[in-house]
Amino acid sequence: MPKQKKQLSTDHQALVDKGVVNAPDSAKGRLLQAAATLFKEKGYERTTVRDLGKAVGIQSGSLFHHYPNKEAILRAVMEETIILNTELMKAALAQTNKPEDKILALIRCELESVLGETGAAMTVLVYEWRSLKEESQLEILKLRDIYENLWIGTLIEAKEAGSVVIDPAVLRRLLTGALSWTVNWYRKEGDLTVEQLAQMALSLAIKPN
Repeated sequence: MPKQKKQLSTDHQALVDKGVVNAPDSAKGRLLQAAATLFKEKGYERTTVRDLGKAVGIQSGSLFHHYPNKEAILRAVMEETIILNTELMKAALAQTNKPEDKILALIRCELESVLGETGAAMTVLVYEWRSLKEESQLEILKLRDIYENLWIGTLIEAKEAGSVVIDPAVLRRLLTGALSWTVNWYRKEGDLTVEQLAQMALSLAIKPN
């Protein structure tokens, strides 16, 4: 029975259509997802090219039709997840006006990235980026800065509007820790939805009315 094509959000599908990111069910998309899972579970150094080939059902040598080496696959995993989640955040921000709604949109996007399909890649981004060569590290840091500047800009706007009282840089660090840690305890099958969790996180970030 053929595997059912994965249903993407409208914004995600638009990025695939524009060629910004790979389709999850494409050859490259499946390789990057498998690599993210293996790098998270086994670590980058302990994951072999044979492991990667086996995970996507191809000969290990065939991987090099897509990427020149294992390090290039690691970099692609990181680039793909940062670019995807940055663009999804931009799209979410474009649909809001109030500072509180903008913060909620960012919280929601980050929770969905951490707890959803890019969760493994997000973990790899945090723990394995030093496995990249220096040149690749610098490129990943540039992409990360774009992502973080969306957050900082939104929090500064909220502070100027009186919705936030904590220093934006400090608040961002607090939210980063809280949101990323949810992967260790949140269960989708529980009573708490991601939207409810996002609302709770928002209440920690903004000044009570």
